Amino acid sequence: MTSAIKNYFNDVGDLSLFIARFFKELFIPRYEFKEFLKQCYKIGYKSIPLVAITGFIMGLVLTLQSRPTLVSFGAESWLPGMVALSLIREIAPVITALICAGKIASGIGAELGSMKVTEQIDAMEVAAINPYKYLVVTRVLATTIMVPLLVVLADVIGVFGGYMGVNIHGDMSLYLYITKVFDILTFSDLLPATIKTFFFGFFIGIIGCYKGFNANSGTESVGVAANSAVVTASLSIFIIDMLAVQLTDLLF
Repeated sequence: MTSAIKNYFNDVGDLSLFIARFFKELFIPRYEFKEFLKQCYKIGYKSIPLVAITGFIMGLVLTLQSRPTLVSFGAESWLPGMVALSLIREIAPVITALICAGKIASGIGAELGSMKVTEQIDAMEVAAINPYKYLVVTRVLATTIMVPLLVVLADVIGVFGGYMGVNIHGDMSLYLYITKVFDILTFSDLLPATIKTFFFGFFIGIIGCYKGFNANSGTESVGVAANSAVVTASLSIFIIDMLAVQLTDLLF
């Protein structure tokens, strides 16, 4: 038990130093723009189909599940606003971030873990290439920028999925649906939900890189790094979301 606690705090300390090194390397030339754009493509563009399908299903299912309850209270007209508010404030950011944790963090952990095990990272150091800047900084920046964009995409498609759900049992024009959505949404709903997604993206990237960069020798450690990256990143998303909700409640 004592050993487990000690290892936990050692991991927290090592991760903190890893994050501190990221902010140090971030502002030191040279900047790997080409690799950064490549990672944005891999992390963002290639995740669009999965995020879009998930967002549509979330909006559709939430609408169909909520409609009977609202109808029983004679509040069916509230359905578009309620679905949009639920999606934008909580459901879409968290679910999309969890999807990215499963897809992106595991991919980064496995990729860097494989490079660590096969000594490619050591070879980069021998070749006078900064592996941290080339491998870590570019990936973390890419996840920090692309995850919020994926969440916005999930919001839009989720709202459209809600529109499809409303019209399964009724008949509402798209203009009326969008009007009802924006009647209930306020700036205080959009801002906190958007800001926390940057933290989601940052920790998905930094945890995936940390687990891969510190993989032990042996091929088994690659799978361990990928699995550990998903679990830790998913847990961090819930913790960040909990803190964000509490902070939003205090400020707004």
